[in-house]
Amino acid sequence: MRNRPRRIRALGCLLLVSVVLSAPTLAQDRIVVGSKNFAESRLLAEIFAQLLEQRTDLEVERRLNLAGTQVCFEALRTGAIDLYPEYTGTGLVSLLGEEALSDPTATLNRVRQQFLESWDLWWIAPLGFENAYEVAVPRSLAERHGLEAISDLAAVAPQLAAGFGYEFMGRRDGLPGLETTYGLEFADVRGFQQTLKYQAVASGEIDVLDVYTTDGRLLVYDLVVLEDDLGFFPSYEAAALVNGETLRRHPEVGSILALLAGALDEETMRGLNLRLQEGDEEAAIVAADALGTLGLVERKATVATSVPRRDLLGYLWFERRALGRRTMEHLRLSAAALVLGAALAIPLGLWLVRRRRLAEPVIRLVGVSQTIPSIALLAFMVPLLGVGVVPALVALWIYSLFPILRNTYTGVRDADPDAVEAATAMGMTDVQILRQIRLPLAAPVIMAGVRTAGVITVGTATLAAFIGAGGLGEPIVTGLQLADTTLILAGALPAAALAIAVDYLLGRLERLVRPPGVSLQTH
Repeated sequence: MRNRPRRIRALGCLLLVSVVLSAPTLAQDRIVVGSKNFAESRLLAEIFAQLLEQRTDLEVERRLNLAGTQVCFEALRTGAIDLYPEYTGTGLVSLLGEEALSDPTATLNRVRQQFLESWDLWWIAPLGFENAYEVAVPRSLAERHGLEAISDLAAVAPQLAAGFGYEFMGRRDGLPGLETTYGLEFADVRGFQQTLKYQAVASGEIDVLDVYTTDGRLLVYDLVVLEDDLGFFPSYEAAALVNGETLRRHPEVGSILALLAGALDEETMRGLNLRLQEGDEEAAIVAADALGTLGLVERKATVATSVPRRDLLGYLWFERRALGRRTMEHLRLSAAALVLGAALAIPLGLWLVRRRRLAEPVIRLVGVSQTIPSIALLAFMVPLLGVGVVPALVALWIYSLFPILRNTYTGVRDADPDAVEAATAMGMTDVQILRQIRLPLAAPVIMAGVRTAGVITVGTATLAAFIGAGGLGEPIVTGLQLADTTLILAGALPAAALAIAVDYLLGRLERLVRPPGVSLQTH
C-alpha cells in the first residue's frame, strides 16, 4: 500500500514525458513537403522531396495524404508546410473563387499574380502536363446511346447513376457547375473514394464518373472520356506551389524545383500513376525511377525494395521498422492528449462538485464535442494551428475531456453517503472530506473515465494522419485511396491491438487506485 502513490506518480511522469516527446521538432534547415490524399499528389510530392534531398543539404520532412485542397492550402498559407503540388485550374476556381479560363497561359498568369499579392505563395514553372477533370462512361453505354460529348449526356442522364469523388461533388469546377452548365440531372448521384469509382463502374453500380486525364486506370478500364464541348473545365497545369518565406530562407529550393519544368508529359504520368494504382508499388520507388530517368538524381536499383503487399504477414514483417515508428508516434500522441485531458477534466470535475447548479450545463456543453465528426474537428484545426502534431493533439484533447469530466463529477458526488456523513459528524471540513473520503472512494470511477477516454483517443488518433500527424493512420489513409486491404489492415490491426493494450493497462491502474473493500460503481 505504501508503494502505491509512488507507482502512480511514476506512471504520471512517464505520461508527461510522452507529452514532451510528442512535441514537434523545429529546424531552420528543414523543408516540409505536403501532398493531397490521392496517388498522383503523393507521387509528385515524393519527387519534390527526393530532388531536394539529393540537390541540397536540407532536411526534408514529408506530410503526405493531407485531407484535400483546402487543408493543403491552409497548411501552406500558415507555414505548416513549405510546398506541395497543386494545379492551376484548382487554384483559380477553388481557391481564388474566379471563373474558369480555358487558356493555360492565362490561367497560370492569373494564379501567379493573385497568389503572390494575396498570400505570398509562388507557383514554380509547370511540370509539363495537365491533370484535368473529365467525365467518362463505359464504352458499351457510349455506343448504345451515341455518347461522344458531355452535352450528349443531358438526354439520358435521368436514366443513369453517377459516382463522383467527394471533393468533385463540392467544387465550383466540379459537379455543381457541371450540372448548371450542361443541364445534367442524374437518377442517382453517389460519393466515392477515387479507386472505388472504377470498381463501381466495372461492376455496373454506376454509369458515369469523373476521371483525371493522367489517371493510369484509364489504360486498364474500358471507358470513353466524353468531350467537354462547352469548355466547362479550366486548364489544370501541375506545378509546385511554395511559400514565399521558404524561398527567402532557401532560394535554392525554387531553382532546384525549376529543374522539373516541362519534364513530365501526360503519357509519362499515366504510366507512373498506373504503377501506384494497380502495380502495388511504393511512391518512393516510382519517384526515384522517374527522377533517374530524367537524369536529375543518381539511379538506384529498386527491385530489392519492393514491398510484398499481397501477403499481410510478409508486408508487416517487411515494414516492421516503419510500423514500430508509427506505433510510437500514435502512442505518444494519444498519451499526450489523454494526460492533458485528465489535467483539465479532473480538476474541473472536482470544482463542479461544489457548484452543482453549474455542473450539468457545463458537462453537457463539453459533451457537445463528442457530436462533432472527428475529421471535421481535425480540419477545423488546420486554419488555426496548421498541420501536424499540434492540431491533432488539440483535437484529441477535446475528445478526451467528456468521459473523464463526467466520471469525475459523478464519482465524487455519489461517493458513499454513509462514509461522508460519518466524516461530517466527526467534524471534518469539506476540503478534508473531499481529499480523504470522496476522492479516494471516487478514484475507481475516475479511472474508468480515463480508461474510456484512452480507448477513444487511440481509435480517433488514426484520423490524425489526414492532417499530417503521422501514426498508424498513415497506411490506413493510403490503403483507402488505393483500395488496398493489406495497407488498411497494416494500420488498423496494430491500432486495435494498441487500444486493447491501453485498455488493459489502464484497467490495471484502475484496480491499483481502488481502496480495499470498495467495488467499482457504475454510473
